[in-house]
Amino acid sequence: MKNVLLIKEIYLEAFKDLGSKFMKSYFKAFSWFCLASYFIVLYAFAFRVSTGFAFE
Repeated sequence: MKNVLLIKEIYLEAFKDLGSKFMKSYFKAFSWFCLASYFIVLYAFAFRVSTGFAFE
């Protein structure tokens, strides 16, 4: 039983900071993707307005 608790403690300590760093980089990449998508939508809208697209 002592070995199982020791393995559990080692496992928890090993992955404690890993999730935080992974989630931090994941959300940073996701925010850049959302910002780029927003600018693409703005560009497409401005292009359609400037070429006289009928929004009917």
